[in-house]
Amino acid sequence: MDSLTQAVLGATVQTALLGRWQGRRALLYGAALGTLPDLDVVIDYGNAVNEMTYHRGFSHSLFVLTGVALLLTWLCGRWRDPGYSQRRLFLTLWLVLITHPLLDAFTTYGTQLFWPLPTTPVAWSSVFIIDPLYTLPLLLAVLAGLVLGPRDRTPRLAVAALLLSTTYLGWTLAAKYSAERQVRQVLAAQGQADARLFSAPLPFTSLLWRVMVDDGPERYRETWVGLFDGHPPQLVPLPRGGELAPILADSPAEQRLRWFTDDWLRYDRLGDDLVVTDLRLGATGYHSFRFVLAQREASGWRLVAEPSLWPRERGGREQLAVVWRRLWHPELPAPVADWAARLSRLPD
Repeated sequence: MDSLTQAVLGATVQTALLGRWQGRRALLYGAALGTLPDLDVVIDYGNAVNEMTYHRGFSHSLFVLTGVALLLTWLCGRWRDPGYSQRRLFLTLWLVLITHPLLDAFTTYGTQLFWPLPTTPVAWSSVFIIDPLYTLPLLLAVLAGLVLGPRDRTPRLAVAALLLSTTYLGWTLAAKYSAERQVRQVLAAQGQADARLFSAPLPFTSLLWRVMVDDGPERYRETWVGLFDGHPPQLVPLPRGGELAPILADSPAEQRLRWFTDDWLRYDRLGDDLVVTDLRLGATGYHSFRFVLAQREASGWRLVAEPSLWPRERGGREQLAVVWRRLWHPELPAPVADWAARLSRLPD
């Protein structure tokens, strides 16, 4: 999630548990500690693929953050208020730290909760990376705490905000299940009930979802599913370019991307570049991460030593307006094919 959301989440958690004794300082301590895991962004990992796939790594590990909480409890324990116990201090620091990666795991990016275990990064993918409906209750509780200060034995505003925001996360999981269920009903009628799916909310909403169906290395299908739709989803077949994948058989960068994305990749030859796209992130055709992994020369394809980002085509108000119209007008077709066609075009 965005840095503001992580800061207000940390501030609200610390206020709920220690605000009675720390007052407004709990907001400041919690906000600072809640953003600590994202300091891994200052590390130079060498190339664009590493920058993406090592982010949310060790600094987001539940194992590492538990150790950090124990260390901070030991360091700060001598200055704690005698009104609360060492155990309460540890619980607070631990919750402020681990709620950061747990919230990140609700997004599509991928969070390595169990680093150093080589498990696929966790991406429950039920929340867009910026979601005002989640952030607003926490932000209001923090602003009220700064103005009024915690006036109760238990800061009720902080507790209420946490309950409300957590309930919203539960709602997004239910919405995701509903969207996937609609697609599974279509697939079941085609004899493909066990097909592999990936779903993610479209920007700034939990009511409209992108759902992809894995049809193998050559193609995938995609649709938009609104929770208000009264008709079955229309799955649009799209090329995946798997015939180009053998060119990258010896590429460590491609292997790492396969692992990080759970193999939701697309391959395109664009001019003399072989571009690999993470299909999970962003809206159809406006994907956040595309990488140049090989280049065509007279003698054939050559793996690039340092993968770089392909120029990103950013969506704007026009694209958001299309999403908004589709949300409230289910009869409108989703522009999946038109937008996906951008992936096979050279930049202007």
